[in-house]
Amino acid sequence: MSRSRLACTALTLVTVAGLTAAAAPAGAVQAKPNVVVIMVDDMNVSALAHMPAVRSMLADQGTSFDNSVVSYSLCCPSRSTFLTGQYAHNHGVLGNAPPDGGFAKLRAGQTLPVWLSRAGYQTAHIGKFLNGYGTANPTQVPPGWDEWYGSTDPSTYSMWGYTLNENGTLRTYGSPAVEDPGLYQTDVYATKAMDYIARRAPSAQPFFLSFAPLAPHGERAVSGVDLSQRNPRPAPRHRGDLESVTVPKPPSYNEADVSDKPATVRNRPRITPVAEERIEARLKGRLESLLAVDDAVGSIVSALRAAGELDRTVIVFTSDNGWMQGEHRIPSGKIVPYEESLRVPLIIRGPGVPIGERVSTIAANIDLAPTILDVADATAALPVDGRSLIPIANDPGSLPRGIVIETGPKRNGPWYAGLRAPRWTYVEHSTGERELYDLQRDPYQLTSVHDDPRYAATRQALANRLATLRTCSGDPCRQWVPVPGPQP
Repeated sequence: MSRSRLACTALTLVTVAGLTAAAAPAGAVQAKPNVVVIMVDDMNVSALAHMPAVRSMLADQGTSFDNSVVSYSLCCPSRSTFLTGQYAHNHGVLGNAPPDGGFAKLRAGQTLPVWLSRAGYQTAHIGKFLNGYGTANPTQVPPGWDEWYGSTDPSTYSMWGYTLNENGTLRTYGSPAVEDPGLYQTDVYATKAMDYIARRAPSAQPFFLSFAPLAPHGERAVSGVDLSQRNPRPAPRHRGDLESVTVPKPPSYNEADVSDKPATVRNRPRITPVAEERIEARLKGRLESLLAVDDAVGSIVSALRAAGELDRTVIVFTSDNGWMQGEHRIPSGKIVPYEESLRVPLIIRGPGVPIGERVSTIAANIDLAPTILDVADATAALPVDGRSLIPIANDPGSLPRGIVIETGPKRNGPWYAGLRAPRWTYVEHSTGERELYDLQRDPYQLTSVHDDPRYAATRQALANRLATLRTCSGDPCRQWVPVPGPQP
């Protein structure tokens, strides 16, 4: 019943899009493609199994990058990398909050929407932006955005009772304690996205739409709100849809022997049955919250199709970072240099992108801005560290490379720097501890071989490469040299 209600909403907006198309000036020609980026929050790759619209409308009609990672597995640094095409050590956002990071840390005048505006694009953002946005000046609209519907912190982290800065005017939607189906955050964002498409398309001027729902990120604690069973809370129509879901248990789940790991992992207790129940409850909330995102993807694609713009639009679907759920005894979270934290879904559909392809060549969030600039025929005003993924999608045999994974150096707490290469994960912690995983032989990162003499040459080569790349900028970041494998 609820999905039918959403379908009616989508149909209404698609009809509006059709009317807009009829009213468009005859002979309008759009030389550049539109770009839509859908960035969810804290989604790991395994959650794609529960998103049929993403799979059928994006993955089946585009290219999936199966070895996609983020350089800094944390919201604000990762989103800053998306906006700049730079590693965190270059854009300077090294955390979610001051003094190391947060919204105010980013040089907002040197970002993707500014560059796209200069290239003739209309730009719009809907949803979450950078951590801390709105706390100092909630009516501020960052540079480069023609239309702005940004959620202001801390209300960003409530599925009801959130406040949007709508082009300089603040509007609050509902109350955190009242689960009004019509004001569910993801659905409101989706309605705004469809409305934007209906108003902007077709046009001789291309558009760039950033759509950033909170899901599946957890909600903040608010008096009168029960998050014990579902956090985040799904849309009412989806609550209970995935009640039968159980916690995935790869070999790394509740790892028995963590003696090879840093102290932050070695000191963790085994996951108890009670702790596993909490992981499972949160998992159900996370996956059910993504069902509304899946609906939104379907509605956005349908709106583009109705407006006659789908074939002229590049759509990117990804997440800002992954999520741990019991692997290596870590019940929740991110930031750590393990696959569940680093790997994210990345799907691109649109003109110039192969249909139904899967690419194993390593990709990273530093590549998002260069890819968009490539398809938009636009230019960055600073050195970007990534590379366009369009040539890689069309030639999966492209040369591999290593991606810097980093969380510092910073003033607040321990940090690490390392490399995620096609076969290797190598990490140097600020505590002096090291980790090295042979992902070809040990994909679940069960045994760090940093002290194994057979891998001495491998470790030294990776350490040498990291010494160069940890401060790289621009073209040197894209260079790679072969790394020797283990000795017999």
